Amino acid sequence: MSHPHQPASAQPASEAAPLDLREKGGPKDGVPQFSDKRLFMQLTAFTGCRDSQPLINGLIGCGVDCVLYEEVNDPTGVAVLAMSEDPALFVTKLRRDLASGPFKDLRVKPEFSMLGRTYALGYEPKLEDWLLHRSRRVTMDPATPWAVWYPLRRSGAFSRLPRAEQGPILKEHGVIGRQFGDAGVASDVRLACHGLDKNDNDFVIGLIGKELAPLSQLVEAMRPTVQTSQYIENLGPFFVGRALWRTPQKA
Repeated sequence: MSHPHQPASAQPASEAAPLDLREKGGPKDGVPQFSDKRLFMQLTAFTGCRDSQPLINGLIGCGVDCVLYEEVNDPTGVAVLAMSEDPALFVTKLRRDLASGPFKDLRVKPEFSMLGRTYALGYEPKLEDWLLHRSRRVTMDPATPWAVWYPLRRSGAFSRLPRAEQGPILKEHGVIGRQFGDAGVASDVRLACHGLDKNDNDFVIGLIGKELAPLSQLVEAMRPTVQTSQYIENLGPFFVGRALWRTPQKA
């Protein structure tokens, strides 16, 4: 007899597959790769900054790697991109630093607050590099100062599609992204933000490049794709900035 609050067809908890929250990559030497490690990345934007240089001193020694952006669409706008495997650092040392010193008189722009985590799709050949190092490498590269950051939410209709139908839709996006990447004009950072975003977005996307125009052209090229034209429920707002400073990296 089934439990009175459990449908007769439901699988008993004792027979359910164990919960596995690890990220999975492609096989390495014939063995699947798994990892519990992830990189969290947080963008916090401010307005009211008349001089960006003093902010650098406020970020030195904050305990996490950071990029300081000056915003294009707000002459007093700046943003801090912080990254860490431990999200607790965002609400301890970094929180204090962003509310004191040269930051204390600035006003936060909550519409640009973004928080996400790296994730794997299941075929990454170098899983740990993908999860922990690639996004940091892309955003910290002094040769690519321009950045466009935005959140997005797919529609429920996309989630209900069979995986066999989702694949070609996602591949269409991937082909365009690789064209821009192979040309060396744009790199993307993809972060999951399910449950981490006040507007219930699914992903945070960062487009990083040497020049601004190709980043805009990449967004334009994505417009007619099936995913963007039919299955994106919300896109943006877009933060556009140029890196002024990055945490110095050890050689």
